[in-house]
Amino acid sequence: MTDWSQLHHAYGTAEDIPSLLGAVSPAPKDSGWTALWSRLCHQGTVYSASYAALPALRDMARQWSPADRQMPLVLAGAIAASTDQPYGEQDPHVAYASEMSDLTQLTEEALRDPALGDDPGTYVYLLAALLSFEGVDVWGEQLDGLNDDEYEVSCPACSTENFIAFGEYGFFSTTDSMYMNETAAKKTPLQPADASALKGLAQRLHSRALGDGQTDVAQKLTYVFGKAQCAECDEVFSVAEAITTRWDA
Repeated sequence: MTDWSQLHHAYGTAEDIPSLLGAVSPAPKDSGWTALWSRLCHQGTVYSASYAALPALRDMARQWSPADRQMPLVLAGAIAASTDQPYGEQDPHVAYASEMSDLTQLTEEALRDPALGDDPGTYVYLLAALLSFEGVDVWGEQLDGLNDDEYEVSCPACSTENFIAFGEYGFFSTTDSMYMNETAAKKTPLQPADASALKGLAQRLHSRALGDGQTDVAQKLTYVFGKAQCAECDEVFSVAEAITTRWDA
């Protein structure tokens, strides 16, 4: 039995976690999820209670149908991916190896839910959770940039901050954070990767997205794993390498 009184979350001792876990429903708008997120993964920070909650989140996902288990999987994925551990480093892939294996399988099942064809945002969150459970560095936390249609990275040559945009405002790099305005500064077109030339993780994610009917996600991945030209010094660089350089712990 877990002694929650000896564990901590963002606001203090974790004695309230069991009741919150027991009361929450599958509905994404259930206020219980907001309470759990703010305590267990507050702005990406995790605590001793965060890891202790992983078995309960696994059990919750196991009891619910693939279409209903999105919330516990995404929260568990964020906990597993977090590198912000100010209260003692712990590798959940070691301490909770069995839970990670189960969560991987449960997420695979959820990703096959046909309803996700109309919900690419949730699909990306679940795909990120899958990478988290598998222990893939950086992308478990950062893949959700696909939902924001941008990444902010530093040019490897001159260190200038570039916004890499790939959505409704176009596909370009710029140093202007207000690039959505017509008066935005210089915009340099992105160079998407040739899908047939993708390798490793990039190839796996792209092929999976296509296989799951997520063509928009697949297209965005070609830009994330393609190249950008710095809007300041014109250096051409790998977007994915710039992302991993910025967030690799």
